[in-house]
Amino acid sequence: MKAIVNTRYGPPGVLEYKDVEKPGPKDHQVLVKIKATAVNSADWRLRKADPMAVRLFLGLTKPKINILGGVFSGIVESTGKEVKMFKAGDEIFGSTSLQFGAYAEYTCISEQAVIAFKPKNLTHQEAAVIPFGGTTALHFLKKAGISSGQKVLIYGASGAVGTAAVQLAKYYGAQVTAVCSTANMEMVYALGADHVIDYTKEDFTKINKFYDVVFDTVNKTTVAGCLKVLNKKGVLILGAAGMKEMLHALWATMRGNRKILSGMIKENAKDMNFLKELVEEGKLKPVIDKTFSMAQTSEAHAYVEKGHKKGNVSIVMD
Repeated sequence: MKAIVNTRYGPPGVLEYKDVEKPGPKDHQVLVKIKATAVNSADWRLRKADPMAVRLFLGLTKPKINILGGVFSGIVESTGKEVKMFKAGDEIFGSTSLQFGAYAEYTCISEQAVIAFKPKNLTHQEAAVIPFGGTTALHFLKKAGISSGQKVLIYGASGAVGTAAVQLAKYYGAQVTAVCSTANMEMVYALGADHVIDYTKEDFTKINKFYDVVFDTVNKTTVAGCLKVLNKKGVLILGAAGMKEMLHALWATMRGNRKILSGMIKENAKDMNFLKELVEEGKLKPVIDKTFSMAQTSEAHAYVEKGHKKGNVSIVMD
């Protein structure tokens, strides 16, 4: 089978399109023929080992996991003898989590993994872009205790996590203020944002408005700036924080009573099924900026690494 393989850390060019051995499912696994995947910010950071801490679990000198890709949509081709939930021919989507392996024509994944039946109203290309932003936004918003009537500010509202966060916050009944660039304002309004701030023209930290939840999805603003517009008992979400921001957050938490959330998310199949239901009800829509072929994965990485994508970048296998 074909796969995108990387045997060393570095720029997009380290990704190689080559033949590898097709896997076979173990007793509790399904073999999935992947129809589409996506490239997210986490993917290029893992490829590049940025931050350096990535090497602590992927390998100090070279990656121990050679096929990246954390999300997918595809068709079950065969199952292990103990599998009960899925059968050959089922269309499924989800996250491979720390197993990775979605940059390939086939992958094996446990039936208990973060997977669900594909939303009936989406193509595989559309379904593949739901898990990363959807599970990240859902994890943090639920942990923040989001509720109807709250005022929520989402910084980086036009990215993969941001577009999902806008829609999920509206689902929970929040009043959403989105922060993005001029070019993305119309799209963010269409997703349901009540107010949009163009960061190229206005500094959200200086408009004298306060929020119950502030969600920085891209780590392109400051912890101090976010805290400045947060209500006294509000919650700050640092969805893409680095070590510097986490330490700042820890210090700020020790000095005050405002809650700050950061770190890795916990994915589960229950949330994936919930996202599926929202999609089928028309309350969560995929946002795709560009689509590349599998052979163009390195080009997709280069595009995503620039940090200007709208929503998601998809990879189709056919």
